[in-house]
Amino acid sequence: MFFELRQYRVKPGQRENWVHFMEETIIPFQISKGMVCIGSFVGEEEEDLYVWIRRFESEEERKALYARVYESDGWKNEIAPLVGGMLDRERTVVTRLEATPKSVIQ
Repeated sequence: MFFELRQYRVKPGQRENWVHFMEETIIPFQISKGMVCIGSFVGEEEEDLYVWIRRFESEEERKALYARVYESDGWKNEIAPLVGGMLDRERTVVTRLEATPKSVIQ
């Protein structure tokens, strides 16, 4: 099992819109396709920071879920076209993590 920590930078004035879009559209859509979303966060001291975490049982599962989400018509036609207006995509950082043995997140 591993986690994916995704760090995004929101364009100026778009944080509230982005959080709403994630919580009302993106996360529910991805969950409906089988993704496990552990949580989402905003920066307390960085106004443009948005972070969320997803969990995968294996690399095979990750690949299958990526295909199910990102190759779907709903993602391509309805969701993806709206993302660029709110995020600075070039500043996205994705980090894969493994929980330590005593981590409360497993």
